[in-house]
Amino acid sequence: MNNVALPHPKFSIITVTYNAGKVLEDTIQSVVFQTYRNVEYIIVDGGSKDNTLEIAEKYRNRISKVISEPDKGLYDAMNKGIRLATGDYLCFLNAGDELHENETLQKLVHTLKGKELPDVIYGETAIVDEEGHFLHMRRLSAPDTLTWKSFKQGMLVCHQAFIARRELAINDLYDLQYRFSADFDWCIRIMKKAKCLHNTRLTLIDYLKEGMTTRNHKASLKERFRIMAKHYGWLSTIAHHGWFVIRLFYKP
Repeated sequence: MNNVALPHPKFSIITVTYNAGKVLEDTIQSVVFQTYRNVEYIIVDGGSKDNTLEIAEKYRNRISKVISEPDKGLYDAMNKGIRLATGDYLCFLNAGDELHENETLQKLVHTLKGKELPDVIYGETAIVDEEGHFLHMRRLSAPDTLTWKSFKQGMLVCHQAFIARRELAINDLYDLQYRFSADFDWCIRIMKKAKCLHNTRLTLIDYLKEGMTTRNHKASLKERFRIMAKHYGWLSTIAHHGWFVIRLFYKP
């Protein structure tokens, strides 16, 4: 019987936070209680004024790096996290979001086959309320086979459930011209470079259902439309999302 060594990749989990003391502890616990131990945990705080840093300090022996300083917004903070990371993979878990269960990373690693690690690992996302109660699965589900062209249909994989090789991202940071949807653009750019994308067929993330103001929601949709047009062309984007164009540009 051949003894085949199982993959043992290192995951850099990055939590970006700002004044999120009410929800941060659950996020931290979902990381530090993982049964899979080859994890580097990084918290990038934007200079919180609440008890965020006190909560992080409680788990300091299980957190690899904590920085707290002003930033230029969410995606600037995420870029800082990428630069600090040393793992094989990047996983972004924002304050309020959680890994689905304590065995999530262990189960994920057990789905990996062969000697070569995939460039992207992905899975499903559950939507939960502030108490962590399951509400429903994410409306868009992960396709069996994922390519950069898959996002013509929208963001089929939640950003938190999209785990990319660090070496693909280190020179391809989030584009700060986008305020709301730089993650959508980033995922497409990473997939364009990826040779192997692996579907775990697992629920990886519990995503906290948040409210977005109507103004921000509309701005986010406009950004996504621009991003799709950049990557897929205007004609293709309009063909796939004609309803979206009417709603976006003609509805008062």
